[in-house]
Parts: sequence; structure tokens; C-alpha cells
Amino acid sequence: MNVTPSRAVLLKAAELPVHDRGGGARTTPLVGRQAGAQGFLTGYTEFAAGAQIPFHFHNCEESVVLIEGEAMLDIDGESHPLKAHDATYIPPGVPHRFRNLSATRPMKILWIYGSPDATRSLVETGETRPIAAEHGR
Repeated sequence: MNVTPSRAVLLKAAELPVHDRGGGARTTPLVGRQAGAQGFLTGYTEFAAGAQIPFHFHNCEESVVLIEGEAMLDIDGESHPLKAHDATYIPPGVPHRFRNLSATRPMKILWIYGSPDATRSLVETGETRPIAAEHGR
């Protein structure tokens, strides 16, 4: 992480840690409290071919942009196909999940949470964890 005199931060993708979340998902944290952010949290998650994450919801707003690949967003009892550069807005407390539609290629999303203290609650188990805990923080 490179910090300028104005406290702006430059993150080089090749230098960032990647965290295996299991189930074919790997997350790279970007901007959060460690970079000085007080109002949001960002990062990438890459899904292996055919991978999906379970239904979950957050304690704050979330926006997701599909960076590469083809995905399915499951929300409100419906499935919505996404192509690269499609974006979503998900209000707090709304269960959803993303699935990689490809059997051969990875899928990558950029996520932005409206709080650096964002949490993820799994619908099936009720377990709630801070997003930052997935990054070894």
C-alpha cells in the first residue's frame, strides 16, 4: 500500500493478499479502514468455474459490479443473468447470492459495502461475521 502526503492510497493488484474463502471463492480486499476509509469497504471476489456462494445478507448497502465472466444473481425468488460490467444495488437485510454460470471460466466481481463494518449473515445457519474477518483482520 502506497500512501501519498495527502493520505491518498494507491493499491497495486499484484501486491495485494488473496484470501481463500472456500467453495471456489477467493477474495482480495481493497479499500477499508486499513486505507483510511471511514464510509465504505471494497474488494474483489473471484469465483472458480461453477462456484457459488450461499444465500446471505448484509447489515448495510451493497453494490456489486461483474468485472469478468457470466453470473447469476439470485434475489427475491428470481434469478437474473449478469454480463461483464452489469451492476447491482442491494439494500441491507435482503438475502441474495451470486453464481458463476461458466463450467470452464472464472467469474470476478467488485463489491462495495456502505460501511467499513459490513457483516455477512448466512441465511441457512444465521451465522454473522464481519466481512473483514474473511481477510484475516
